[in-house]
Amino acid sequence: MRSTHDPVLRPCHGPAEWPFLVRIWRSAVEATHTFLSPEDVDFYASRMLSDYLPAVELTVADVEGTPAGFSGLAGNSLEMLFVDDTYRGRGVGSALLRRALADHPDLILDVNEQNPQAVGFYERHGFVTRSRSATDADGRPFPILHMARSTAD
Repeated sequence: MRSTHDPVLRPCHGPAEWPFLVRIWRSAVEATHTFLSPEDVDFYASRMLSDYLPAVELTVADVEGTPAGFSGLAGNSLEMLFVDDTYRGRGVGSALLRRALADHPDLILDVNEQNPQAVGFYERHGFVTRSRSATDADGRPFPILHMARSTAD
């Protein structure tokens, strides 16, 4: 039985909703990406509307009617999963990840090595590191772990 506090997953309402998703993104990043400077956060934020959000299929998690997190998929690649800091630890990220896995059992993802909370989250969900890059996709000095589900599952 669904609790009123369980996240309800739905497709994104389109570009009109993207500014709200950027606010969720910023809340999540400022809480968990302590390795980023304010200038780094602004750099990535400036690209959310123009580059990142248009490139993925977005799923939004609502809690009691309020968007609390979102994920973005490009095929079987989880390109983003962010939960507003207010809702962290309440099952929002797990619900989004379960939906992505249901749609793509062969799901792969990249995660910042310097974000141990996220690395641990994915490991708890059965992901293992397959390889590592010393820089992110923009060539910036933020190591990335490339993860996939363990074949032992």
